Amino acid sequence: MTQLLQKMVDNERGLVDRGIFVDKDLYQQELEQVFGRCWLFVGHESQISKSNDFSAAYMGEDPVLTCRDSKGKLHAFLNMCRHRGNRICRADFGNAPSFMCTYHGWTFSTDGKLVGVPGFKEAYFEELDRSQWGLVETAQIASYKGLIFATWDKQAPSLVDYLGDMGWYMDMILDRQDGGTEFVSGSQKWVINCNWKFPADNLSGDNYHFPVTHGSALLSRQTRAPSRTPGGWNDGWAVSPGNGHGVVSFGGGSGYGSGRSSTAGLPQDPSTQHHLQHIGEFKQRLGVIREAAAGTGGVFNIFPNCSYTETIRVWNPKGPQKTEEWLYLLVDKNAPQDVKDFIRKRQTSSHGPSGNVEQDDMSNWIQCTEAGRTMMGKRYPLNQELRLGQEQTHEAYPGTVTKNPSEINQRAFYKRWAEMMHAPTWSEISISPRTR
Repeated sequence: MTQLLQKMVDNERGLVDRGIFVDKDLYQQELEQVFGRCWLFVGHESQISKSNDFSAAYMGEDPVLTCRDSKGKLHAFLNMCRHRGNRICRADFGNAPSFMCTYHGWTFSTDGKLVGVPGFKEAYFEELDRSQWGLVETAQIASYKGLIFATWDKQAPSLVDYLGDMGWYMDMILDRQDGGTEFVSGSQKWVINCNWKFPADNLSGDNYHFPVTHGSALLSRQTRAPSRTPGGWNDGWAVSPGNGHGVVSFGGGSGYGSGRSSTAGLPQDPSTQHHLQHIGEFKQRLGVIREAAAGTGGVFNIFPNCSYTETIRVWNPKGPQKTEEWLYLLVDKNAPQDVKDFIRKRQTSSHGPSGNVEQDDMSNWIQCTEAGRTMMGKRYPLNQELRLGQEQTHEAYPGTVTKNPSEINQRAFYKRWAEMMHAPTWSEISISPRTR
């Protein structure tokens, strides 16, 4: 690690220089070093289940189209015409056998080939080598149990290795029922005046903020998370699965998100009923350990910028002090429609630009970002000392753990960020493969 980054991310003391959230040069570097090399979320298989289906996404600041070609093969392309750079598609999703640029009419098939050029005979005299001017495709693309990721770096490890033990926890959400998951149609998108790393580190492992930040939401029962007092924070574990990923809490019934971890005294709403009806299937598919903790591992972040809380959130960077959040609702595909409708309404009230919980968080992230650019604020580091030195292994849960509350995952997140920013190639970046 370079001397500068060592100073800015001091993991041994749990300190982070606030400059990493506002510095323009560092931001440009992380677009190359982090977003240019990591596996990034680009869609769900339910969005592109048929041939010639497509959906829009971002990889860093680059717009991409995730699609299936006419033969059903999966692709992710830079949404950019090779002629002048105009976008070839402006729709969020749909089905089309080709994409035509609205500037000069260059047309591309869903396998990325340039198939139409106005004036090819009359103006180009058939001398344009169309085989060299197809769409720019990602170096790798892969799906993990419905979630689709892509990377621009052909040297990146496989998606399975990149996820490592995070996959063990993701299975609790993605593989608990036959049929898997799907996105509810549509999405929410809005801009937050904060650095993308603040929401990502929050969702990677911050249960410390919940009773304070969301106290009013808890009191009004607008969120189904159980109330916490300082004495109750020690219930459960914060889990760092490796590779910069994080799970907010696991075991002990202190999780939130799905709201299933503590049902005593709560109304048996359609979502809870559906979950309890399928406990047996859950146990058969994923085992006793994960069944016993069902619902408590329901908040996590996949490094760098894909989070889950019954919704998939993507923190798209738009500058050092601006983030565009894209939110999708993830549900069990085989769940009855009334269950899906209930979850949609519940999540809309909690999350999104008008959600009770989300508004609390956005206010924090904006002010934390602003602290990095003020004359005095930027002189003092961000503190992540909570449970520092108390990291341990657990016989049942893969990864490194501490008791709650903890900032183990914040430290892991910024350690991986610093590694990515420093290392010139993937060969110099440590990868923790999946162990179970």
